[in-house]
Amino acid sequence: MIRTLALKPDILLLDEPFSALDYQTRLAVSDDVFKIIKETGKTVIMITHDIAEAISMADRVVVLSNRPAKIKSIYDIVMDGKSTPINNRKCSEFALYYDLIWKEIDVHV
Repeated sequence: MIRTLALKPDILLLDEPFSALDYQTRLAVSDDVFKIIKETGKTVIMITHDIAEAISMADRVVVLSNRPAKIKSIYDIVMDGKSTPINNRKCSEFALYYDLIWKEIDVHV
């Protein structure tokens, strides 16, 4: 990530950036990355299958359909007291977004 930021790109594309990490490390690193992104003012497109990760880090979540991928819905993530990803998970709105997005995903349980 540091090497990428050294090139001063306008946009960062993060494809499952935390997927290889254990849960505790994932949370800590997501907070660090979030702070770096906010400090540098970069636009980031992050692909993730983790609903909680998307809601806690993003200003906007785009839900895609199965292949061929089409946009199903877009959520502007607005939370009172929004700050870092770890703290955002504690906001009352977090669970509401999680439930809405979960219902849109085609999951066979």
